[in-house]
Amino acid sequence: MASYLTEPFDRLPFGGPDKSRRYATERYHGAVGLNWYDCDPTLRFLMRRHLGDGFGWAEPRLREMGALMGGPLAELAEETDRNPPRLEKYDRWGRDISRVVMPPSFEAARRDIVATSFTRPGFVAEASANGVDPAPLGVAWSYLLDQADIGMACALGTGGDMVVALTELFAPEDVKARVRELFAAGEMSGEAAQMLTERSGGSDLGALESTASREGSAWRLNGLKWFASNANGSAFVVLAKPEGAVDGVRGIAPFLVLTERRDGSRNGVRIRRLKDKLGTRSVASAEIEFTDAEAFLLAPSSSAGEGGDGKGLARMMELTNGARLGISMMGLGCARRALVESLCYARTREAFGAPLAEQPLMRRKLAELIVETEAVQALVFDGYLGRPRLRIGAPLIKLRAARLGVTAASDAIEIHGGNGYIEQWPVARILRDAQVNPIWEGGDNILCLDVRRAIERQDAHEPFLDRLTEAVRQAPPGDDATADLVNERIDHLRQAINKWRGLDRTVAEARLYPLAQYMADVYAAALLLEQAGWERADSGTDPVPRGGTTPHAPRGASGADRKALVARLYARSRLADAGPLRAIDGPAEDLERFKDLADGALIDTRD
Repeated sequence: MASYLTEPFDRLPFGGPDKSRRYATERYHGAVGLNWYDCDPTLRFLMRRHLGDGFGWAEPRLREMGALMGGPLAELAEETDRNPPRLEKYDRWGRDISRVVMPPSFEAARRDIVATSFTRPGFVAEASANGVDPAPLGVAWSYLLDQADIGMACALGTGGDMVVALTELFAPEDVKARVRELFAAGEMSGEAAQMLTERSGGSDLGALESTASREGSAWRLNGLKWFASNANGSAFVVLAKPEGAVDGVRGIAPFLVLTERRDGSRNGVRIRRLKDKLGTRSVASAEIEFTDAEAFLLAPSSSAGEGGDGKGLARMMELTNGARLGISMMGLGCARRALVESLCYARTREAFGAPLAEQPLMRRKLAELIVETEAVQALVFDGYLGRPRLRIGAPLIKLRAARLGVTAASDAIEIHGGNGYIEQWPVARILRDAQVNPIWEGGDNILCLDVRRAIERQDAHEPFLDRLTEAVRQAPPGDDATADLVNERIDHLRQAINKWRGLDRTVAEARLYPLAQYMADVYAAALLLEQAGWERADSGTDPVPRGGTTPHAPRGASGADRKALVARLYARSRLADAGPLRAIDGPAEDLERFKDLADGALIDTRD
């Protein structure tokens, strides 16, 4: 048996092995070192569901990725956070070279990620050749990466799909060839960035000042971007106004700027400084100045040939929903990592004669964290893989997922106590990183305005409510009360939306936030019921729910009704009427079945 008496003060009169073992460092493992695929029953469940017959081919590759993310990549992320990128502004002759020098830990991580990414063209082709849908695998890859380092996810994925899509539509042929070469390793290669924000802020884009002037078949672009992430990229989508355009939203057009001109010389892209950020230090964010930079219009030319068709910003915003789902996944990744760190710590840390995870109040907190994380997991995976793709889904999902990343990381720090507030423990970085997610790609108010736009212009709430109704139909038998509650709230939500549409314009805007929160609550509850139906079918104990698939693997260790338990706890917390006794009265399933919740959230066989 190991001895924990290792320091002189461990032999004080009131000390001893029973006390010192509580803080023996070798007992505290944390998330790093786990296989993040094997330890995650909810991810394995979703992969079985979405991959169908392709699950057998995919699982060994998922397991390899889980080991990479939970081991070397997680360790490299900590190193990069301690040694962030730096700017090499001038060369030895005083020439402005504006070169971002990435730390060796970042470069090592990027090499591994790009080489093994589930989104790289070679892997997508291999999966398709074996009859496997690569889309769920790409989602799982992002989910695992975001638990290690959302900054790296931003550095690799900032606008790559946008750059490629718009270039293929509008750029000259020789420029298309250049961009294809840059993105030969896939859109998540770290070569792209999108540059929107100026000194006036990120939301009021109609007030931007950057200007483009035609020069032959290209344009000259001048202006300053105040917050540009992935400044070490090679291909940028930059918003600017063509000279002579309307000074407003309709005057904005997107332009492609490469770090090298067509003739191979350095383009007019200058970095003023790197941002000294709270978190996400592995992505280089900067203030970037464009001085007569060669640029290419990424929009149809107007009839007058002056540049842009007045729809440039709207076209980019259509692509923004994909970016918002990416940020949602980052929020989920932070929440999942916070949950795993919390469970690992609470199972090991002892107080008042027992592990924290056996204390009733801690069990209540952990159960809440498990349920909220799996609710957001259901939202994010539906945003990526659900059909039909909901116009209103992305803003609602980001509204909930980005915020949970922050609150879950804060909870993890509290669970760790003073240790959580120390940078040598991982949860402090999670909180610093998570805080950017509510800002990136639109804060809560901007997301709410997008919900309004979708309802008013496209009646997007109708397919949304239909999706929720269909999801509840997949609920397993045996807990009709929860399904009835969610169905009732769907009806209430329809009434609330209709009522909201008749409000005074100013009042309606002020009510957007609670309305959007209500929509997200009911959306998540319906999806958890749908997952409960899948889980019951997956266990082989009931017929497959309508719209389901044939089971491909045995159920997880927690039984065929664990997702029904999660759905029930979530609906009870978010949707039930409080009543005079609020949470004092009612069943205590979160405590009575805590083991089912925890075992279904994290499998850790380490001593």
